[in-house]
Amino acid sequence: MIQFGTGGWRAVIGDEFIKSNIQLLAKAMCNKMKAEGKTDKGMIIGYDKRFLSKEAMKWSGQVFAAEGIKTMLVNKAAPTPLIMYYVEKHEMPYGMMVTASHNPAIYNGIKIFTYGGRDADKEQTNEIEKYASKIKPEDVKEMDYDEAVKEGLIEEIYPLNEYLDNIIANIDMDAIRNAGLRVALDPMYGVSEIPLKTLLLTSRCDVETIHDNHDTLFGGKLPSPTATTLRGLITRVMDYNFDIGIATDGDADRIGVIDDTGRYLHPNDILVLLYYYLVKYKGWHGAVVRNVATTHMLDKVAKKFGEQCYEVPVGFKYISAKMTEVDAVIGGESSGGLTVRGHINGKDGIYAAMLLIEMIAVTGRKISEIYKDIEAECGSIYMEERDYKFSVEKKAEIKRILMEEQRIPDLPYKIEKVSYMDGCKIYFKNGGWVIGRFSGTEPLIRIFCEMPEKEDAIKVCDILKEFLGL
Repeated sequence: MIQFGTGGWRAVIGDEFIKSNIQLLAKAMCNKMKAEGKTDKGMIIGYDKRFLSKEAMKWSGQVFAAEGIKTMLVNKAAPTPLIMYYVEKHEMPYGMMVTASHNPAIYNGIKIFTYGGRDADKEQTNEIEKYASKIKPEDVKEMDYDEAVKEGLIEEIYPLNEYLDNIIANIDMDAIRNAGLRVALDPMYGVSEIPLKTLLLTSRCDVETIHDNHDTLFGGKLPSPTATTLRGLITRVMDYNFDIGIATDGDADRIGVIDDTGRYLHPNDILVLLYYYLVKYKGWHGAVVRNVATTHMLDKVAKKFGEQCYEVPVGFKYISAKMTEVDAVIGGESSGGLTVRGHINGKDGIYAAMLLIEMIAVTGRKISEIYKDIEAECGSIYMEERDYKFSVEKKAEIKRILMEEQRIPDLPYKIEKVSYMDGCKIYFKNGGWVIGRFSGTEPLIRIFCEMPEKEDAIKVCDILKEFLGL
């Protein structure tokens, strides 16, 4: 019953996300840690504001306690990057976070982090699944919560300050203090309000927050910062002349941005802006890492500065691993997650937000102006994105066509190459590309196309859609 995707184990609440499965996963982690001799430093578990998140954390802690493994439970809803930071800083072998990130409200799940605060890779998650498959229901024991606390097997902690201090140490807070910036914040009913508001007020920004109450239904919207879900933030930025609007997803590892003109910045744009800023204005040197479905505008910026852009499969574990390998400046994905060299080895929407605000303060320029500079120096490109639902039978058919038979449609552009590293990606000689791949977190097939002209990107998506019968 435990199957991991690209962003951890996620399941529908009341279907597969139930107490027995949650504790089954905890027991599997206990068995794995014991087999590896990695129980000395124990386990840390955090949770977000989703329905059953806090309870799931406690249920897991009770299993660890029954196995004699000390567990630190974060006693307030916290951002995922805080847990990743804690695992890295305290050199823990593993950490867990109860969250389904940006999935719909009916989902919940658990992310696993490994040594260094990294997302568990495929090899690790396969091992966890194997451990779980060998466990019988009667093998899972739990210890009374209060008894576990009394005996020191469960310790409640709230390590927010050390995480915030690390961000403060890596951000030019003086520049922000002197800029007098106005920031509109939308935590999307998630966990970023306290940490981001603390950082912004510390740096003397004028801050206004919307959607900051606890709502497990996320206001009836998807807790993902998109142009559609951030209409309220767009209105707030425009009506009250804010310098920037910042939003984060449910567990604050992804970011959404509204610029000074009220334009929604695609995560691709944010990646491009930050890489450009770090190299041009801060004088950093190094490559950039992106996944197969993320903008090739990063390739253009890298080329301008004599650097290289590396492509990896979807899944932030691949981003962080490649960044370490090549000592990259920044790495990220088109779904809104990114990290920067010297920070944690995973996505962090809170740090990314502060770095964007630093960019405005240091350059003395508006975000819209900086992006125009980039397009003037590197050219422009347009991306079209499509999501399609499918039946079990349709998924098998699409998989057979694209991955097994490796058939592609007739396309009116010269093809340079085709890659099957993650899905089916076709590279065109004009610098454009299109990819069709199954989501690792939701039952969807995603089509992304990037071309020099908008009409061409739309046309290619339409051709692939028709070819696959979507």
